[in-house]
Amino acid sequence: MPAVVRVVLADDEAMFRAGIRAILSADPEVEVVAEAVNGRELVEAARSHRPDVALVDIQMPRLDGLAAVPQVRAHSPGTAVVMLTTFGRDEYIARALQEGASGFLLKAGDPRELIAAVRATAEGGAYLSPVVARRVITEFRGRGPARGAALDRVGGLSPRERETLALLGTGMSNAEIARRLFVSEETVKSHVKAVLAGLGVRNRVQAAIIAHEAGLVGDVPD
Repeated sequence: MPAVVRVVLADDEAMFRAGIRAILSADPEVEVVAEAVNGRELVEAARSHRPDVALVDIQMPRLDGLAAVPQVRAHSPGTAVVMLTTFGRDEYIARALQEGASGFLLKAGDPRELIAAVRATAEGGAYLSPVVARRVITEFRGRGPARGAALDRVGGLSPRERETLALLGTGMSNAEIARRLFVSEETVKSHVKAVLAGLGVRNRVQAAIIAHEAGLVGDVPD
């Protein structure tokens, strides 16, 4: 994780932004470097500040949060996007993850989840609130590959990539995977990139679902 996690906060409600900033300010290793009130301002802030994490409301004027995600990722590929919303509808969750978001939190959730999400995604991991996580597992398992198909997809990975996928499936960050495998974080990033490409998925959550379907998660290396 960076020494100080740099965050851009995007929400059109001033009072909500103030509340989020107050929560984040309780952690001396987190800094809000910019705020945005709509999707276009968010994209510009990502381009200008290259933050580690963007906390993004789904419903904003001019350009909504979901539409802004791919633009943020295009202008600042190192920025992890965490969606913040009052809406927990399945189609929002699925689209956010498909667009490349690394996390999804409900505004009514525990404030401690916010700090946890910022830290986890800054380290290269993914974070879903417990309520959302249950729905994501159901969503992707319901339409995802059967065990045989998952095993076929995993079969195209190298042994080290399979180990990385197994650890990724437990929710570990890049730093945690690096410690477990005794390699550098840069090496883990390369492995994760290869895993996502090899599986044909766009984010770590989708890869984790395949890891579970293939039965890898119970077989992580010691």
